[in-house]
Amino acid sequence: MIVDIIGFLLWVLSMIILIHAIMTWLIGFNVINLFNEYVRAVWNALEAITRPIYRPIRKIMPDFGALDLSPLVALLIIYVITHFVLPTISAQLAAATY
Repeated sequence: MIVDIIGFLLWVLSMIILIHAIMTWLIGFNVINLFNEYVRAVWNALEAITRPIYRPIRKIMPDFGALDLSPLVALLIIYVITHFVLPTISAQLAAATY
């Protein structure tokens, strides 16, 4: 049960990271801009959510200039946790109850 909730929260976090990455591209290519109040509010919310996740990744990764790979690394970490760590924990918890 707890493992399912953690899996769902990690899925929601991965969707937030994807939306943030797409919004970064849209702002970068001037499809949308931050002068719009709604866009700025969504951008600030996404930045507040993703900044604590990206910060430790950006400290470790080398600087690639304008190319930011921290969302990709964060999604890769979430994938590993979701597909390898959580099933292992779930199997161990199931074995411990029997």
